[in-house]
Amino acid sequence: MARLIVTLICVLLPTTALANTVYKCRKDDKVVFSQTACPQDYSQHKIEYQLGITTETDSDKRETPVDPLQTLLNSQTISKEKLLQLLDAELYRLKQENSYFEILRTSELQKLERQRYWQHKEKDDPEYISQLNKINDHFNGLTSNNTQAIQQLSDRKTQISTETVPEEVK
Repeated sequence: MARLIVTLICVLLPTTALANTVYKCRKDDKVVFSQTACPQDYSQHKIEYQLGITTETDSDKRETPVDPLQTLLNSQTISKEKLLQLLDAELYRLKQENSYFEILRTSELQKLERQRYWQHKEKDDPEYISQLNKINDHFNGLTSNNTQAIQQLSDRKTQISTETVPEEVK
């Protein structure tokens, strides 16, 4: 039970960080608050709430979203040590997500089994088998996507670890 709670916290924690940012959009005497960036014709102020402190910054410059996986795979933007640390964190997160998917799969299969039991169906019932296959295919696909990402990140981590920093010319 404790593992489930920790897993849920780890999965939901990144989404709560987004709720701490609100945009204050102004046009003439009209003020609108939004959780998404303001339209182009509005001036934008970013209001952030973190650890009990509210800060408002003029952020008319639009932010372009950055894919964290691409940032991790592009070693030109961060130091080698920081990159390895971020790679380890992302690998851990993906492995935790795979564990969470297994918990969800087990829960869905138990729910399907209870439903089959109370409807007095046999285990070889075609509807039961199709639902069973559908659940397994869904979670196998999710796990497979994460496993591919884990493999890519592991390969990149190995590549970065084996790279040697060129010695300066004396």
